[in-house]
Amino acid sequence: MTVYKPLAADDKVSTKTLLHEAIPITGTIVSGTYSDLNVQNFSHGMFQSVYDYPYLSSSANHIFDLSFGFHTTSSLYTDTSTSNQKAKKNNVYNQMAQVLMGYDKDGVIQRFDEDGDIAAGGAKINEAIFVPFSRLLVKDEIKKGSFEMTFGVTASYSQNGDVFGETMVVKDYGAATSYRVNSPAGEYGILYVSNSAGSDRVKGNPDFSSNKIPCGLVYYQAGVAVLTASLFMSGSGYGGAGLLSSSCEWNSSADALTGSLTGSVISASADGLRNRIQNIQFNNTIELNSTVYFCRVKHNEFNYSANPTYLSGSQIRVKNETTDVPISYITSIGLYSADNQLLAVGKFSEPIRKDNNIEMTFRARLDY
Repeated sequence: MTVYKPLAADDKVSTKTLLHEAIPITGTIVSGTYSDLNVQNFSHGMFQSVYDYPYLSSSANHIFDLSFGFHTTSSLYTDTSTSNQKAKKNNVYNQMAQVLMGYDKDGVIQRFDEDGDIAAGGAKINEAIFVPFSRLLVKDEIKKGSFEMTFGVTASYSQNGDVFGETMVVKDYGAATSYRVNSPAGEYGILYVSNSAGSDRVKGNPDFSSNKIPCGLVYYQAGVAVLTASLFMSGSGYGGAGLLSSSCEWNSSADALTGSLTGSVISASADGLRNRIQNIQFNNTIELNSTVYFCRVKHNEFNYSANPTYLSGSQIRVKNETTDVPISYITSIGLYSADNQLLAVGKFSEPIRKDNNIEMTFRARLDY
């Protein structure tokens, strides 16, 4: 005969554990190691995909995409020099904005807001660089306060992405305790770059504690970074005041990104940006939900076995004398539904002795 023991409400507890992995993406992988064989452009021309290995290889993993877009209120939209893919760049902006920013009360797609305070208005990101990361890297979300991107900002640079005269760091400074929740895509933080001219910002030593200005947004659950295009301009330019000092200006006539907002196709803009990436790093988050069941075995329970081999000629095999205490050996625990359907089985590494002098509590955990 099989005996089922019901679990009471206090016999189970649910827990949530957050696991984190460090994700480093070096500039050499992005723009040098595989001579762009790990970069895939598409006939539609709306974005570029980057892999950690030549993309035609079965070993390749997709790591992120690159795309560019601008809003109809941008000066670029009416500028006659931006004829290349103007409609597509506007479509990219609208597609990303409707997913990440949503709609206002009038049903109009909201623009990306620099400080996240949408109700107060303020500066908008009308020309944007989009970097959606693959779910393989992001998992459930990007850990708040861990996101950082390092870019080269001098006119001359090494094509393999590892040698730059000066660099700037973009970071979600303070986002671990200060982030926004007014997005249909979940939580997001403000990306900052130091606004001091010169050494405080360059060479990977930015002063975020006192000198910082917003330069983009990072959506943690969606795994998308949105950068303002004026991040790479000095002085005044499209999208408002540039964020670079004149000594760090990225304005080489041979640089593809300089022309990306004035006439280059998206793939050429992506090439220019990739060659400026020195490093991207963040911690991802894996949310591990668990239910723990405490299976309590009292002294007078489960001292017998329903296994037919437990008996021999109507006699219990493990008893030598009629006065001996019955003994059983527990080898597994089964969790059943209310209608006695087996849902899960836990196996022990070795049989556990049980008799009427012993009480036990087994802890069975289900992770999902």
